[in-house]
Amino acid sequence: MTLEFTKMNGAGNDFVMVDNRDESRSLSCEQIARLCDRHRGIGADGLIALEGTSELPRMRYYNADGGEAEMCGNGARCFAKFTSRLLGQREGTLSFMTQAGIIAAELLGDQVRLLMSEPHSLQLAHALQVSGNELEVHSLNTGVPHAVTFVSDLELTPVVEMGRAMRQHQRFAPAGTNANFAQLLAPGSLAIRTYERGVEDETLACGTGVVATALIHHLLTKSPSPISVRVRGGDTLEVGFILKNGHPSAVTLTGPADFVFEGTLDIQSF
Repeated sequence: MTLEFTKMNGAGNDFVMVDNRDESRSLSCEQIARLCDRHRGIGADGLIALEGTSELPRMRYYNADGGEAEMCGNGARCFAKFTSRLLGQREGTLSFMTQAGIIAAELLGDQVRLLMSEPHSLQLAHALQVSGNELEVHSLNTGVPHAVTFVSDLELTPVVEMGRAMRQHQRFAPAGTNANFAQLLAPGSLAIRTYERGVEDETLACGTGVVATALIHHLLTKSPSPISVRVRGGDTLEVGFILKNGHPSAVTLTGPADFVFEGTLDIQSF
């Protein structure tokens, strides 16, 4: 059995994209992990499958370990562009279903703006023992769970060590959390590094982590919309929102989504 795929990246977060509208492909967790392996496979932070009808496409997102997750912000931008190309749509809006709810995307040339699902499960300023340090940690679910802590020097922060400890902390059991470390550059401007669960390492970008961090920054400082966030890969994403009863709503995430290459492989070898 052969598998046709497209490789894409959103701000350095890279994905294997698969057209499975006829639902003829059924990949195991182990196969997905092997496809995402950077030494033995295509190499990616995750695999995204297009399923469902053209009226409401469905995005299925799998982390690099093969486990399915509810949502991925950078992946959703890539999914919108991938799906729109298959449907022959070059501009305008596109809505699709995820496990985190319906996402609307606006195609803006090289950029894609997502209308995210409503954030929930906010907790501000709880103390957490992480790798022998007591950190002030904030948490928010922006489609998937995120923990956020602000640091004075992002480059000197041991993101992998502390991120792994935070991801596995009993406070976030049993599902775990993504761990974000952010530094204030200027009012309304942040830099971020993220340790992603399912990838189990630092990635070059995490869209839902960018959104969580920007919204928490607003809640702590009242910084207005939009908020700019520079990710590890060097791109800057923009988070917009309106205030509804004092809380951010109608949250948007704007950033790049790029095609890299296409290919075909013999899936039986995986």
